[in-house]
Amino acid sequence: MPDLIEEDFNYILSLIHKAKSSAYKQLNNQLNSLYYSVGKYVSEKVSNALWGKSVVDDLSHFIKESNPTIKGFSSRNIWRMKQFYETYSNNTKLSTLSAELTWSHNTRIMTLKTEEERAFYLTVCSKQNYSVRELNRLIDSSTFERTMLADNKVSDVIKNLPQNTDGIFKDSYVLEFLDLPIPYKEKDLSAALISSLKDFILELGSGFSFIGQEYKVQVGTDDFFIDLLFFHRHLKCLVAFELKTTKFKPADLGQLEFYLEALDRDVKRNDENPSIGILLCREKNDEVVKYALSRSMSPAVIAEYETKLIPKRVLQKKLNEFYKLLEDNNSR
Repeated sequence: MPDLIEEDFNYILSLIHKAKSSAYKQLNNQLNSLYYSVGKYVSEKVSNALWGKSVVDDLSHFIKESNPTIKGFSSRNIWRMKQFYETYSNNTKLSTLSAELTWSHNTRIMTLKTEEERAFYLTVCSKQNYSVRELNRLIDSSTFERTMLADNKVSDVIKNLPQNTDGIFKDSYVLEFLDLPIPYKEKDLSAALISSLKDFILELGSGFSFIGQEYKVQVGTDDFFIDLLFFHRHLKCLVAFELKTTKFKPADLGQLEFYLEALDRDVKRNDENPSIGILLCREKNDEVVKYALSRSMSPAVIAEYETKLIPKRVLQKKLNEFYKLLEDNNSR
């Protein structure tokens, strides 16, 4: 096939794909709008004590018998529509975000307890077009709790950067997708992360672009190697990962600070923001981390990693305890 003809054909194909995508979005929006309207009607009937469980069951049967081709109106799903309306009827922003997602996304997010948590996952999925499988993984690994903890613990150096880092980093990273030998070394951890790069980037969050493993920086006549180097599109800066398979020690921070200095002097472009470092260790003591970072002039994040999912209740308790501590400190 001549190149010009193939180019023409590809253009037509792109038009088809765009039209299908647009049609799907319109259909999804209409479906969400329908479910919201049905939910509103049922909610008003129930709140006025006019309808109960039996009436909703009868409604489901009536729809099925009237038109067997209509799907999605089981009594269980009708109750979900009621919940859908009640969850977002008083919040225009969240209602708009929920309309952009599929019904499967919404039914999962509606199970979350707080509006703050629902807003977090609605925003993430809306921006990144995450699948339901990816959303489930984010929720099951307590991404919200781990992100909120990190936002509240970052050093003043990070807070004072020209770029806003809220919602970017996590207090701990869950790497349950790795298949590591026992025991394993830092090079094994690095290799495993690279072999599961797609899953690792999903865990890191949006905006991370991989640059290299064992990235070489030369200072004088000596060569040094950064475990993993990324670029973050939204922060517009390099992000260096230093991996430790042991508990965090204050001496580890010096190595990361040296790498950040080398990156900013010799690798960073003039239009980029200061580089940020993440020291990913097997375990950390928050008080030791706080002391270590208090006099550091480098924008560094010290996080631990887990190779198994952390029970959600554990992280929720940890986050609640942290909020309570902040509240007590502010009231003094």
